[in-house]
Amino acid sequence: MASVNKVILVGNLGRDPETRYNPEGGAITNISIATTEQWKDKASGEKQERTEWHRVVFFNRLAEIAGEYLKKGSQVYVEGNLRTRKWQDKEGKERYTTEIVAERMQMLGSRQGSGDAGARGGDDDKAPVTAGGEGKSAKKPAGKFDDMDDDIPF
Repeated sequence: MASVNKVILVGNLGRDPETRYNPEGGAITNISIATTEQWKDKASGEKQERTEWHRVVFFNRLAEIAGEYLKKGSQVYVEGNLRTRKWQDKEGKERYTTEIVAERMQMLGSRQGSGDAGARGGDDDKAPVTAGGEGKSAKKPAGKFDDMDDDIPF
């Protein structure tokens, strides 16, 4: 039987990205994304809200881009998969962490306060960045729908 491990998030960074490098020189960037859902309580009629926090990790070129361009409060679209890993804390206890390993990322929202992100210029600004490191989307064949590329993040 086939299975799928796919996560899609659109949310805001709760803090600035943290980037470090492994011994081979590959970048690893961690971020924390908040997603919030709102609803009206049927019994009381009051507005309710719940925020979930998601740990996201980027590797290699995608990690470098995330570390350079994302900032606390940035809105971001992330695609990836869930991964649970085991580690030992300082007291030697085994701990488990579930995080999203990002394969694709796209910065959303305004560019105010986003540092040097505007320096990329051109139409490639809206192109998603994938784990392979390419920041340019595939060229579409000419046709009637070429001009329908709007700000939908996927």
